[in-house]
Order: sequence, then structure tokens, then C-alpha cells
Amino acid sequence: MQDSLADRFRAAFFLIVQAEGLASELKHAAAAANLGAWTRALTDAVVATCEALGLSASAIGHKLELLPIHRSEYLALDVVAFRAGEKRWRFPEAVMELENSAREDQIAYSLWKVLSVRAELRIVFCYRRNSEEIPALVRHLREEVIEAMGLAGRVKLEGETLLVVGSRSESGTFPFGYFGWWALDTNTGRFERL
Repeated sequence: MQDSLADRFRAAFFLIVQAEGLASELKHAAAAANLGAWTRALTDAVVATCEALGLSASAIGHKLELLPIHRSEYLALDVVAFRAGEKRWRFPEAVMELENSAREDQIAYSLWKVLSVRAELRIVFCYRRNSEEIPALVRHLREEVIEAMGLAGRVKLEGETLLVVGSRSESGTFPFGYFGWWALDTNTGRFERL
């Protein structure tokens, strides 16, 4: 059985973020709580991951000229990735938000944004200083965003939705402990730890 796009993305992401320069950028940015630098390094990692999977990605600093309108950001999303094809207008294969705000509602807004787009893969990357803060964030996202969709809305979702939380308190186990991954189970409405 073939791995899903989410599985392939996760495996490729772990290979990309272990590269010498990128790994040290992410670790130093997290240790200094410099979330602007963390977001820039993470953007580079996510775009490189998309490229490793054969997807073309747009993001700040990564202008894409695949569609008739050339942009660094499409649909006000941080990363939008497309498969190759002959059509001038194609739909995204993956959409991602890289949220560096600590505010739960800002992260909820990022989740709401990606859930509003038709794509095979939707990911929200965010950050928590300490791993003990993550369960409360996951609960907030479920209660405020996922439950608002209702069961009928959840089961209509196509593709997969992931939540990836970086945590400074787990930086000693970079990248595997540092990045926690959760997948939305559309049947239960819960994020399950991967």
C-alpha cells in the first residue's frame, strides 16, 4: 500500500530539517525564542520538503511562476504547493500555515484558514515554548475550530489535516522530539498523536 502524501511529507521533512545549516538555524531560533527567524528557517524547510516530493511551492522568499498569476503567497496562505500539470489553473495539492504567534486564537485562525481550502494535505505549524503547553493548545483547536464544523462538515473534508508543534523544551531530541505531529481524525474530531 502506498504511503499517503502526509506520510511522505513527514518523512521528507525530517530528512530536510536534519541538514547541518537548517538544523542549527531552527535550534538557535527556538532557543532564543526568535520566532521570526524560526519562521524563516521553517519556511525554507517546508518549501524544500515540497520540492523533494515533486511539488512546486510558493511562500515568502519563494516566488512561484507556475500559475498565470505569479506570487510568493497564494490565498494569503504561507505555503501553497502544486503538482505539475498541463492546466494553467490548478488546485493546490497542499496548503500550510506557519504560525509564529503564541496566541491560541491566532493558531486557531491558521487552522480555520487551511480547513477552508480544498487540498490533499493541510498543515499548521506552530510553536510552544514548553511541551506541557501542547495538550491545552490541541484541546483549544478541537473545541473552537473542529467542533464548529460539526460531524457533517468534518466527514466532507477530503485529504488529511496535520498539526505540527515545535517545542523548545524538546530541542535536545531535535528533530524527532522537537516537532510533535498530530493528525485530525475526521470521524472523532480529535487530533491523534503520530
